Amino acid sequence: MTYSTPQEEFWAGEFGTEYISRNRSDQILAGYLAMWGRVLSRTGRLASCVELGANVGLNLRAIKLLCPDIEQHAVEINPEAAAELRIALGADRIHEGSLLEWEPPEQAELSFTSGVLIHISPDMLPIAYDRLYAASSRFVLVAEYYNPSPVTIDYRGHDDRLFKRDFAGEMMERFPDLRLIDYAFMYRRDPMFPRDDTTWFLMSKR
Repeated sequence: MTYSTPQEEFWAGEFGTEYISRNRSDQILAGYLAMWGRVLSRTGRLASCVELGANVGLNLRAIKLLCPDIEQHAVEINPEAAAELRIALGADRIHEGSLLEWEPPEQAELSFTSGVLIHISPDMLPIAYDRLYAASSRFVLVAEYYNPSPVTIDYRGHDDRLFKRDFAGEMMERFPDLRLIDYAFMYRRDPMFPRDDTTWFLMSKR
C-alpha cells in the first residue's frame, strides 16, 4: 500500500510494528484506566466510541473495563496492530489504513486520538481534524503532547516524525460548535500512573 506522507509509511512499516512491543504493559494500561476514569466521569456512560490510530487497543481495553457495554470501533494503519484489533473487537469494527483516507461510515458518541496527531504531517492536520470531528455525534477527545505554538521534536533519531502544538485549540477554532469540557496533564513522574507528559482535552459539540 502506498501513502501520501512519509509519516504514514513510517507507522505502517517496521517502526510501527516495533512500537507495539514497546508499549504493551500493565503499567501503561493502568495509566489509561486512570485517565479514562476521569474522562468518563465527565461524559457519563457512552454507547459507542471510535479511536483513530488505536495501535493494539490499550485505550479501548481501558474504556471497555470501565464501560462494559460500549460498542467500539478503530482505525489503525499498522497491519500487525490491526490484526490484533480484529481479534479483540471483530473484523467488521476495524478499518486498516490511514485515518487521512478514512471516511467515517457512521458516527460514534465519542471519537478520539491518543498519541496520534503528534505524528501526522502538519500539512495534513486539517484532514485529520475533519475526520475526528465527522466521526463523533457528541464528544471529541485528543490526548497528545501539548505546546502553545507548533514545534518539531527529534523522535528516536528521526526527523519530522514528532510535532507538538495546541491540537485541541486548533480544533475548536476550526469547528466553532466545539466547547471544552475538561482537560488534564499526565506526568511521566506520577508515582501511581505515569503517562509520558501527555495532556488530554475533552470537547463536546454544542
